[in-house]
Amino acid sequence: MIRAALADGTADRPCVFDVFARRLPSGRRYGVVAGPGRLLDRLADFRFTDEEIDVVADSLDGRTLRWLRAFRFSGDIDSSPEGEVYFPGSPVLQIRGGFAECAVLETLVLSVLNHDSAIAAAAARMTTAAGGRPVIEMGSRRTHEEAAVAAARAAYLTGFASTSNVEATRRHGVPSAGTSAHSFTLLHTGPEGPDEAAAFRAQVAALGVDTTLLVDTYDITRGVAAAIEVAGPGLGGVRIDSGDLGVLARQVRAQLDGLGAHHTKIVVSGDLDEHSIAALRAEPVDVYGVGTRLVTGSGAPAAGMVYKLVEVDGIPVAKRSARKESSPGAKRAIRLYRPTGTAVEEVLYPRGDSPLPTEAGLISRELMRPLVRDGEPVPGLPSLADSRAHHSAAMVSLPWEGLALSEGDPALSVRVVAPTPGRRGPDPSETTGTVSA
Repeated sequence: MIRAALADGTADRPCVFDVFARRLPSGRRYGVVAGPGRLLDRLADFRFTDEEIDVVADSLDGRTLRWLRAFRFSGDIDSSPEGEVYFPGSPVLQIRGGFAECAVLETLVLSVLNHDSAIAAAAARMTTAAGGRPVIEMGSRRTHEEAAVAAARAAYLTGFASTSNVEATRRHGVPSAGTSAHSFTLLHTGPEGPDEAAAFRAQVAALGVDTTLLVDTYDITRGVAAAIEVAGPGLGGVRIDSGDLGVLARQVRAQLDGLGAHHTKIVVSGDLDEHSIAALRAEPVDVYGVGTRLVTGSGAPAAGMVYKLVEVDGIPVAKRSARKESSPGAKRAIRLYRPTGTAVEEVLYPRGDSPLPTEAGLISRELMRPLVRDGEPVPGLPSLADSRAHHSAAMVSLPWEGLALSEGDPALSVRVVAPTPGRRGPDPSETTGTVSA
């Protein structure tokens, strides 16, 4: 496309691309925006080296090769804040610039947002189901090594307490936590057979009584008894990784209390998702460990976002393919709220139009915020901690039925307003400066 656009003189035509999801995965009432922060990190060094260009050099002409060598994104990007909830048809990211420089970003933008937003949506449902109890991200062994780091970040953004992936701690400051594996218990096997207590003694000696001991390698009742015998009633926690977790949690809680370990926490893991977490809410579980189902999006491994050209030289354009339609023209998204803070509707206006007066008693908030101007990140962008707090507030704003795990319509409807002559207002693209969370 770039080679052809350079040849016919259209490569630099001013264009607007919207990133949005046409629909939500089955059973979902909302999506979660995740990835703009990671996208900025990738965009900063998104260049084409000679070694990379050599891979495609035989199929390109000299003009295209020179364009690739000189490539630097110089356009503008607006984004919904990380942690914000989104709904079908409403843009979460908007890219403006010459056609070629915007087109070349498509795969990068979609790969980051589709992955991170899918993980964030699954994680948000899990933290909601946990009802305030901590959830640990433990999925690194179930996905690509780089995806594991991104997944840990997305999970923390949406309320997970910590991760077992220490690279996510190094890169993004996500708190790290974890427990031992069954192999450590099995390691302590001698000529006379397994010695579970020896494994527990070694762990407690190295890490202190606040550690969490894995008690289901052999027999859980014996494992709990050995754990308290070794560590005493002040043991930090025990982990159960198999079996009927609800039944076992009740049994283990009763046993711990009978041994005087009233404050020892029970951690459960083992192919948990939002539905199994919800089923365990009435059980004496203190912490959930989630792996496979989180890093695979709990059945929806991609958010289904698309990257569509919606405007060329100020002229609205749209794709009309069946079931793949797009809404023409650059848009701005306004969300309406009751005075109590509950969101009631999202409205899309043509970019540059003045929004219609807000309905009496409702409060409006513009969703899209400057992310990049002239190829550079705007100053004062939110930190991951800021975005985590934003997500918490966004979830509180959803109507209560929007938090349900069952099938249903999106929590908010999205209304598109057609252009109205004479209602032109200031173009939001001219907004620059500090952006708050």
